Amino acid sequence: MSDTNNSAAEQLFDKALDIAERHLEAAMKEGGSLSAYVAVAMIEVAVNQAVDETSHEDVVDMLRDLANQIEQDAEDDEE
Repeated sequence: MSDTNNSAAEQLFDKALDIAERHLEAAMKEGGSLSAYVAVAMIEVAVNQAVDETSHEDVVDMLRDLANQIEQDAEDDEE
């Protein structure tokens, strides 16, 4: 049952990622030469709103997981 719950949660998260990516792409396009700043600003806004929706502990845990994924991807690219 836990695998089913994880699978459902992963599907929901994938859908959320698709939505977020579309909106980010539109915002970056609108930002033009500021697109890199827009992307970083959206991270800050998203973190602040996520804290309002959950808790700072949950967001910190998610950001740590994301940082670990980024570091792992960088290590994999170096190999």
